[in-house]
Amino acid sequence: MSEDKEKKIFRGRIKVPYKHTAGAYVERFITEIGKNHKIMGVKCPKCGKIFVPPKMVCFECFEKMEEWVELGNQGTIKGFTVVSHSTPVLPLKPPFTYAIITLDGASTDFVHIINESDPKKLKAGMRVEAVFKEKPRKRILDIEYFKLI
Repeated sequence: MSEDKEKKIFRGRIKVPYKHTAGAYVERFITEIGKNHKIMGVKCPKCGKIFVPPKMVCFECFEKMEEWVELGNQGTIKGFTVVSHSTPVLPLKPPFTYAIITLDGASTDFVHIINESDPKKLKAGMRVEAVFKEKPRKRILDIEYFKLI
């Protein structure tokens, strides 16, 4: 293309609709949370680590994990960040906190919401407990939030 020719630009959007499939392990994990208010993990047959959320294969040993383990609904905050500004997609009205939580008995961590009205009270090492929604929708937010205990 010569430098003398004018370039034309056409602006527009391309929509790419898609569906994301969670898979059998996450499906069971979410179903147990919503229907039974239970948090489940899977245990590695070789190293004994318990993964929450569940994974099909151990990240350490590469063994297939098929033993489901019920964990309690309490855990420990390992770290956190405070959300102080609002956008339409947030699950709660700020201020609230996203925290890295290790559930009792789990070998891995996951991130969830801490609903504490004064985030300045939070510290790593504090204990929390899951609060489940009354009307589940088959989402991770069927654990509505964790509260301090």
